[in-house]
Order: sequence, then C-alpha cells, then structure tokens
Amino acid sequence: MTNRGPLLASLGLVIIGVVAGGMSTWVWSKTATQIAVNERSYRLRALNEIVPPARYDNNLFDDIISIRDRELLGSDDPVTVYRARNDGAPVAAILTAVAPKGFSGAIHLLVGVYADGTLAGVRVSMHRETAGLGDQIEIEKSNWITVFDRRSLADPLPANWFVRKDGGEFDQISGATITPRAIVKAIHDALLYFEANRELLFAE
Repeated sequence: MTNRGPLLASLGLVIIGVVAGGMSTWVWSKTATQIAVNERSYRLRALNEIVPPARYDNNLFDDIISIRDRELLGSDDPVTVYRARNDGAPVAAILTAVAPKGFSGAIHLLVGVYADGTLAGVRVSMHRETAGLGDQIEIEKSNWITVFDRRSLADPLPANWFVRKDGGEFDQISGATITPRAIVKAIHDALLYFEANRELLFAE
C-alpha cells in the first residue's frame, strides 16, 4: 500500500498556491482598474478646470492626438493633446507639456490654449518640487498658476515672458525662483508650438 500522505500534502500545497495566485491576480486586476478610473477622473477634473465643460460638447478623451517636439514641449516622448470642440468647431487644445528644469526635476503641465491663441489655463499634473515651497504651483496650494489665464504671446510681449527676477512680468513664488522660471518658459514654449501648429492641432 502506497503512502499517500506526502502526495496529498503536495497536492494541497499546489491547490493553495493556485488559489492564492488567482486571488492575487484578481486583486491586482481590480486595483489596477480602480487606479485607472481614478486617474481618468482626476485628469478630467483638471481638464474641466482649464476649459469649462459648458464650452465644449465632445468627449475630450476620444478627441486626442500625440505630438512630439523636444524643444518646445520639453520631452523626447510623444505628448498628448486633448481637443475641445463645440458643434465641431475648435474651442481649445490642451497640451501636456513638460518643464524639464524644475528645482527637483521635470514638471508636467496641462496647458490649455483657446483657438484664438489665448491661454485657457494651466494646471500642474505631476512634479517633485519641495513641499511647502515649490509645491505652491499646485492649484490646491495657491492660485499662483492662475496668473497665466487669458495671457498670450502678445500679452505680455516676448521680452516680458519671464519671472520678475529676470526682468519679466510674472511673480515668482516666495522663496522659490527656479520652479516658476521653468514653468513660465514651458508655457511660453507651448504657446509658440500652438501658434506654429494650430491647423495640425485641430485637424480632424
């Protein structure tokens, strides 16, 4: 008579392993799905802060393109542009630009530009700036980022698209200059890209 004890024990371990692995996969899948939903919801809120939903009637997540311009958009990788339209007519393009020279690294931005070339608004989507100092670029921490609303390449003039410390028009954050300097440049560069590629950005 064979000893089935070790065999049954091994089989039990295999079953436990399979069940545990399945549970881990299920939990990971549910967690990953929820994270994706949360990220999409957060992104939509930010987009709607830049361009109010009453101004467009299309689905921003369905009307996107990828573009690439290292010099003006701050990244070697393709970046996403969300296009807002109303009854098919262009309303605004929201570019995911990068300010590569923040104090603590790259600062990722959403730069909304209305079809007439004026800024709809700007929001910071990701950064690693110092808490209590450089993080004042977040709309939740201060309203500094709103100083760019309705500005354009002509307002201020090119010579004034700098922080005040560099002879420009924009205030720096108290105790921080490098961070706002990087953001001002990135926004101005995004406007330059928009001006040069307006037809491409709104092409069907």
